[in-house]
Amino acid sequence: MLRRNRRVLPQWLERLLGPDERQLGCEECFHQLDRYVELELTGVDAAGKHPRMRAHLDGCPACKEEHDELLAFLRERNP
Repeated sequence: MLRRNRRVLPQWLERLLGPDERQLGCEECFHQLDRYVELELTGVDAAGKHPRMRAHLDGCPACKEEHDELLAFLRERNP
């Protein structure tokens, strides 16, 4: 099956197919956003630890905007 061999697929095709797991909704994304951004700020591979979150942020402009604003805000407060 094509989805089982995702590591060999081009990045554009992976984005088109989406994640194998259950999709993350906006509400769940919002509740996890602060922890996700904190991981990013500490240098942890947040996308690797939470691929469903990264997939949602890549596909949802509203949540991506919230993420980017929170990340920028926290970077300004803690240079």
